[in-house]
Amino acid sequence: MSDEDTSKEERILRVMKRVLTDIAKDTYTRPGHRHPLSDDTVKDIRHCLSLITAREVELNKAAGRSMDERPRFIDEPQSSVVVPLTVPDSKDKP
Repeated sequence: MSDEDTSKEERILRVMKRVLTDIAKDTYTRPGHRHPLSDDTVKDIRHCLSLITAREVELNKAAGRSMDERPRFIDEPQSSVVVPLTVPDSKDKP
């Protein structure tokens, strides 16, 4: 989806989500060490991310887009091929 296809609200939500997740990555601490952010701040960041996701779902439903889309390479086939991975029974062999 290009920037021309998204609304200003969708672009704002995308940037806000990226900033909040970058904050979480930048402030990561090893287990057993004190986190630099308070527990309430961490809880608020999680709450903001869940609200952003809920709004993205609403906007995608309103636009008729699905949430299971993923980026594809230009040369990637559009249809998928399913290859069964079954092991033949040893009884079938002579």
